[in-house]
Amino acid sequence: MNIVRSAALAALLVACAPSLAFAHNGVIHDGCPTGQTFTAGAITVTDAFTRATPKGATAAGSYFTVVNAGAAADTLLGATSEAAADIGAHQMKMNGDVMEMSPVEGGLEIPAGGAVQLAPGGYHLMLTGMDQPFVEGACLEMTLHFAVAGDLPIQLNIGGLGQKVPPVEGDTGDAPPMEMEMSSMEGM
Repeated sequence: MNIVRSAALAALLVACAPSLAFAHNGVIHDGCPTGQTFTAGAITVTDAFTRATPKGATAAGSYFTVVNAGAAADTLLGATSEAAADIGAHQMKMNGDVMEMSPVEGGLEIPAGGAVQLAPGGYHLMLTGMDQPFVEGACLEMTLHFAVAGDLPIQLNIGGLGQKVPPVEGDTGDAPPMEMEMSSMEGM
């Protein structure tokens, strides 16, 4: 009888092992699929990613595209994740020769029938109060909070330091060098 119980317990532990072994504070260490789409109501989120962070970093940005297929505007109020104490919408913009970051007061409006891209150098969600670094190849779990669509759980691929575009399978996310044939430059 004890052997049967022990075997059943062992089977249960093995079945739960992937979620226990690879998830820690909202980060899944064995990664998540690339190219995922997440939907709640009229809101769809694509191209979700963040960047690896150096050891000791307590903040990171996250990026994605939000499409609102609805007839009314919606507002991204914020987000939550076990990986950060606070997450809020921010915007980067130039002030003369200086790039400045500021919070987006009242949330980020997603227009009816429109889209907003959160990307490096522009709108983004700022994660602060992180207690562990993000490691390239892992996956961040986050829940977005919308005024109309409600809560939308998403997964963000963690790309390399300086990642500028969403990672794709087997890619670093860095744009390839532009190649042009000399003949295409004639007449320029």
